[in-house]
Amino acid sequence: MIAGGQTGVDRGALDAAIAMKVVHGGWCPAGGTAEDKPYAPGVLIDYPGLKPTMSDDPEIRTRLNVRDAHATLVIGDPERSPGAARAVSAAAELRRPCLVTPHSPGEAFAWLEGIGRELLVNVAGPRESQWPGARDAAYAFVTDLLEHDRR
Repeated sequence: MIAGGQTGVDRGALDAAIAMKVVHGGWCPAGGTAEDKPYAPGVLIDYPGLKPTMSDDPEIRTRLNVRDAHATLVIGDPERSPGAARAVSAAAELRRPCLVTPHSPGEAFAWLEGIGRELLVNVAGPRESQWPGARDAAYAFVTDLLEHDRR
């Protein structure tokens, strides 16, 4: 499971992966910066598995996470989030599978199962400021998705 470390969906996905003892990481902007952590080392303190890019441009980390994953899962409305919209666009450009706003973890699981097993999944979506409660919603969704995989 990879994500960019931004507040909201990214953090919910990373926290769920950590709680479920799933390998996790991803790219974050240079210095580990995020909406709530604008100065280095930023999110790198809390998520040492993240790798900083050479630029603080979040578009670069988004593209690298899409590139490095077998598939991208967008939780939440990408119309609320330029970053989530960039993830969808990068997936199309890079011809990587992308599922946007699945109705349930079961739907996401079935879609991922159709792609393959033991996948590296990039999770993207709105920041907490764009969707209050995004972190908790993503945490619950990804936890259910990972539990579904263990059945």
